[in-house]
Amino acid sequence: MSLGPVMIDLLGPELLPEERELLRHPLVGGVILFSRNYVSPEQVERLTAEIHALREPHLLVAVDQEGGRVQRFRDGFTRLPPVSLLGVLYDADRKRALRVAETTGWLMASELRAVGVDLSFAPVLDVDCGVSTVIGDRAFHRDPEVVAALARAYMRGMNRAGMAATGKHFPGHGRVCADSHLALPVDERLYEDVYLTDIVPFERMIHYGLPAVMVAHIVYPRIDPNPAGFSAFWLKEVLRGRLGFQGAVFSDDLSMEGAAGVGDCAARAHAALHAGCDMVLVCNNREGAIQVLDGLRGHRDPASALRLARLHGRHAVDRAALRQDPAWADAVRQVQEYDPAPLLDMDL
Repeated sequence: MSLGPVMIDLLGPELLPEERELLRHPLVGGVILFSRNYVSPEQVERLTAEIHALREPHLLVAVDQEGGRVQRFRDGFTRLPPVSLLGVLYDADRKRALRVAETTGWLMASELRAVGVDLSFAPVLDVDCGVSTVIGDRAFHRDPEVVAALARAYMRGMNRAGMAATGKHFPGHGRVCADSHLALPVDERLYEDVYLTDIVPFERMIHYGLPAVMVAHIVYPRIDPNPAGFSAFWLKEVLRGRLGFQGAVFSDDLSMEGAAGVGDCAARAHAALHAGCDMVLVCNNREGAIQVLDGLRGHRDPASALRLARLHGRHAVDRAALRQDPAWADAVRQVQEYDPAPLLDMDL
């Protein structure tokens, strides 16, 4: 059975019987975990093992573990500072910042691989323009070239740990005020203006071999009437055509208000997949997820399934061995040195 095009969430820290059946649905291809699914490293390792055991090839298990405000697993994991601090470090010491960015990517990915997680939806490639509160310190820097340089180093670290990187939020969320969780952000710029700034980090990272992209729920009415995640112009003509991207494309959560204008969840899923997404996320809306699975009955895209299969985590990491690895201790030290906030307990 190949991976399906739908990623869903779970209600709590343990798999419920009905969730086991749902995850066996042929259209499901992955699971995204949140803080409510996490109790301890031991618990989440058992949970990912159960999820992986349900199917062959196993379902993708993903999480948002960017650092700063967006770190779903905390107790028992290294505290990760917001990546904007790497941008601050870059302004003072470029070489050190690039070295530490790679170390941070490796540390984040290694700790997740040690509990069986395949993907962290990172790095953020948005440019910090001082406008978007939902992005803010989640962005590396205000300069798109610096964003690309730091993200490349971060991706290199993730790759060493056996995890594929996912750049988000294409074509760029940094210049809109609205939070797409709550409303549909509108960006009135022309294509040339978007291309010269926001798209630069994506173009650079695609050239460096970026394996996956997550698309923003943002509409650019002077360019295309559809939000980017439902736009064949943005996904097929620009991302695939002009930028030459050959990796996997994830929608952002279809339950967000930024997607509401497209229709119900099933309509949103159809529109996103038709526009060029390989996998759609339906989170915090079990009824909507079931609606999507029913509405997509019979959907099959072998090319998408192949792109998604390449995102499985590589070379398993043993938690105990990682904790004893001098490279882990050195990585934690390097993170502590550029994080001004006190570190939490880091026992794995």
